[in-house]
Amino acid sequence: MTVWSYQGAVIVVQEFDVVVVGGGGSGLAAAIEAASLGRTVALLEKGDKLGGTTARSVGSISSSNTEHQRRQGILDSTDDHFDDLRKFNSVVDAPENAVLQRILVDNVPETFRWLREMGVEFFGPVKELPHRRPRMHNVLPNSRAYIYHLERRARKLGVSIHTSTQVAGLVKENGRVSGVVCKTPRGEARFSARGGVVLCSGDYAGSAEARARYLSPGMAIVEPVNPLNTGDGHDMALDLGARILNPQLHLAGLRFQAPPPKLVTSLPPYRWLTMLMRLALERFSGSFCRPLIMSFLVTVLVPSPKMFEKGAILVNRDGERFCDEQDRPGPAVAAQPGQIAYILLDGELADTFTGWPNYVSTAPGFAYASIADYRKNRKDIFSEGPTIDELARKIGVNAQTLRSTIDQYNSSTRSNALSRGPYIALGPVRYLINFTDGGLAINDRFEVIDDDGKPIPGLYAGGASGLGGALIEGHGHHLGWAFTSGRLAGRRVAQAAVTAEIAEAAGAMPAAH
Repeated sequence: MTVWSYQGAVIVVQEFDVVVVGGGGSGLAAAIEAASLGRTVALLEKGDKLGGTTARSVGSISSSNTEHQRRQGILDSTDDHFDDLRKFNSVVDAPENAVLQRILVDNVPETFRWLREMGVEFFGPVKELPHRRPRMHNVLPNSRAYIYHLERRARKLGVSIHTSTQVAGLVKENGRVSGVVCKTPRGEARFSARGGVVLCSGDYAGSAEARARYLSPGMAIVEPVNPLNTGDGHDMALDLGARILNPQLHLAGLRFQAPPPKLVTSLPPYRWLTMLMRLALERFSGSFCRPLIMSFLVTVLVPSPKMFEKGAILVNRDGERFCDEQDRPGPAVAAQPGQIAYILLDGELADTFTGWPNYVSTAPGFAYASIADYRKNRKDIFSEGPTIDELARKIGVNAQTLRSTIDQYNSSTRSNALSRGPYIALGPVRYLINFTDGGLAINDRFEVIDDDGKPIPGLYAGGASGLGGALIEGHGHHLGWAFTSGRLAGRRVAQAAVTAEIAEAAGAMPAAH
């Protein structure tokens, strides 16, 4: 440990082989991989706990050549997975990085085994078109399991984990990135990195300025799923000459508010428990497992557009209808008072939403939630009244306005009408941005590169920070990339630390590469 002067202040320098910025899935994967190779590692997370966007995800990983596939007699290949991934991406009008896509599909089977060795359990695989074979594996009991098991492994390996620690800048010395300067609860700090720094700090969905700059001015008001993802890593890398690829790409949509905590969604992800869950899901009837499945499913929080296709409408908290629900209603919801709205159905329409093909929400490959499932499991967002006035009272909107809104809708030329009680409101719903897909340009060694394609020495990236132009549409590819890119980036920077150590022992500075 040494001292260093920064902006007139004397700062203690903590010295490591590897510094990882970000404590989500990709950051934990990078830290674990580097530490497993015998390197000293610091993991810096600006939130008060680890998790990142990974802990807020649905939790699926798509992979070929898994034990789960073999148990079901499914023969698969990475070549077929690569071809099917390109089919997903064909609907997106943006450049893609086939080299990084190939790295993903070739390495995600090993990543899947690596996760299972740490105690993460999965149910599946299940099919999702245009995958030609079932590849989507769903984590049990939920995505918190990733962080639980990875954090345990990281601490066991001696990773120095620092939460509530925000990286304020990259330190560059002798032509290479050699560490970071941070703001901690105890003041300024510096962490040096012999091998380099890995940026796994997420995307920029949490920054209003970045949303306006890269997406559109109107997206500035749209709230993110993860408000901590403010593009810190992107900004620091840009200051050193890096560039962002596909900055306009993002995923946003309507979501129900998060459910209150309850026992079934707070189950600890112990290995014995998740194995029992998997065996039950695989071996017992759907009716036996359905109550448990639905308790998890209705926390997925994404309402199906099929409700609007069948005639449901959106009203704001004043009881007014404000958009054509079948024409991208999300941005209109974001412009309403409080940025909230309610989905309204009548009794006749609600009776049609009993599951596939008419469902309220779905967890891919698990099951489809009906109105009855929400009535039972999401009482916090399910309101019902025999009359419009009673429903208005329950959701806190003006009854006269709501009656007028529904009367006007029913008198329109649409064939669907809301005219038979009981009346149901689901919500509130919000329009949220899940994540952005604009990532720093990287090479196949996960080094951040500049406009000329040259590596910025000592700077690496993984996860959403280091997407590098790889289009990875479809369920399960983003998490697969997070863990896989994190592992590979951690391995590269660990190797760079060994090279630096050898050079130091020989009395020479390591060459930039």
